[in-house]
Amino acid sequence: MKSVPVKIAVLMGSDSDLPVMGEVAAVFEEFSVSYEMKVLSAHRSPELVREFVLNAPREGFKVIIAGAGGAAHLAGAVAAHSILPVIGVPIDSTALQGFDALLATVQMPAGIPVATVAIGKAGARNAALLAVQILALSDPDLSGKLLKYKQKLIDGVAEKNKQLQQKLQNPKS
Repeated sequence: MKSVPVKIAVLMGSDSDLPVMGEVAAVFEEFSVSYEMKVLSAHRSPELVREFVLNAPREGFKVIIAGAGGAAHLAGAVAAHSILPVIGVPIDSTALQGFDALLATVQMPAGIPVATVAIGKAGARNAALLAVQILALSDPDLSGKLLKYKQKLIDGVAEKNKQLQQKLQNPKS
């Protein structure tokens, strides 16, 4: 999406993280939120990460989402150089199934905050929703879309409960 100014940067440590981080893009498409996605590695390209992050506010970014697996230092490296909100997505790409990435992302020292979400695709979706909520603080249209989204969740649960109750009342059908 490039029709409106970019608001959110979506960074991933490797292109192998795209199946998870693609969930971020799906949420942004649903909410019509502009974003830019990049592969930048805290270990293999630390200077590129630093350069991108230092220029991010000037480029109009409001939030940075960083997904990484393994040692997962990308979100922390980003937060170390930025005053923008940073949301870390631990990727389940190693034998430890993302637990290592979760610990690396969530255990930041005082003064370097990283909002950390769940491991994997659910975390990526929640990272995107959290970023949308941050933007909605100053965007009434986006706030309205979030209210509709939440109502859709409520309606979905109510419908599933209704179906369950019908099954329980008529177990043979």
